Amino acid sequence: MIIDCHTHIWQSPDQLGRMDLGEVRPTRQRPPRSSAHPTRSHPLRQIPSGDPDYHWSQSNKVDRSIVLGFKSRYMRAEIPNRYVADYVSKYPQKLIGFAGIDPTEPGSAEEVKIAKEDLRLRGITLSPANQDFHPSDSRAMRVYEEAERLGMPILIHPSGQFTEESKLEYGRPYLLDEVARTFPKLRLIIAQLGQPWVDQTVCLLGKHPHVYADISGMLSRPWQAYNALVTCHQAGVIDKLLFGSDFPYTNAEECIESLYSINQLAQGTNLPVVPREALRGIVERDAINLLGLA
Repeated sequence: MIIDCHTHIWQSPDQLGRMDLGEVRPTRQRPPRSSAHPTRSHPLRQIPSGDPDYHWSQSNKVDRSIVLGFKSRYMRAEIPNRYVADYVSKYPQKLIGFAGIDPTEPGSAEEVKIAKEDLRLRGITLSPANQDFHPSDSRAMRVYEEAERLGMPILIHPSGQFTEESKLEYGRPYLLDEVARTFPKLRLIIAQLGQPWVDQTVCLLGKHPHVYADISGMLSRPWQAYNALVTCHQAGVIDKLLFGSDFPYTNAEECIESLYSINQLAQGTNLPVVPREALRGIVERDAINLLGLA
C-alpha cells in the first residue's frame, strides 16, 4: 500500500496569500498552471494548479492520499477546511483531510473539535514559521492538547523557503521537543524532514516514538535528499520516514522514481548507499496505522 501523506488543493493562488507551500519542479508532463500570482518577494510567480479534479486524476498512482488544509492570519492565507472536507467526503475510501488551524486566532482549540466532529477531518496542519508563533506558545499548546485528546495527528509544515516573511526562528525542529515531551501520545509529522535542519529532525525521530517526518519536497534536490536519507539510515531512523509527494508541486509517480534512483549519485564512488529495501519501506509504509488513522 502506498500512502501519500502530503498533498495540497486550492481554488485559487490567492488562497496562498503571501506564501508558497512548495517548490515547482520540472516534470515530463507539465501540470496545468494557474495564472501568475504576484507577491512582495516575487513580483511574478507561477503557482501550479491545485484543482481538486486534477488532484483526483493523479490519485490513481497511490492507494490513499492525505489532503492538507492551511490557514495563516499572518500570511493572509487560507485553504478553507470546508473546501477540503467537501472534497475528501466524495472519496472517503481514498482521501483523508487535515484541517488548517491557526493557533494565533481566538478559539483555535475549539476549531480543532469542529474540524473533527463536524467536518470529519482527521488531522491538523500547522506551520509555526508561517503562522508567526513559537511552537511552545501557550495558544499552540492548547491546540496540541485538543488534538491529542481527539487522536488527530499534526503535520508541521516547514518554513517557506521562497517566502520572505516566513520566520525561520520558529521553524527549527528542535523547538518541537517540548511539544513531544508534553504530549507523548500526539503524533507529529515534520514535513520535508524539517529542511534545512535535517539533523535536528533526525534527533527528534530517534528520541520520540510518535514523531515522524515526510520526504515531501526533498526529491527535487537529489543531492540534499541523498544525504538526508543516508543520515536517517545510519542513525537508524529511516523507518520513521513517510512518503509524501507535495502535490501539485510534484507528483507521486516521479517522486517514487526519484527515490528509487537516489543511490545513482554514489555510483563509482566510495560513498554509502541506502539499501533498496529501506527505500521501498518509505514508499510502502503503513502511515495510516502509524498515525492512528485506521
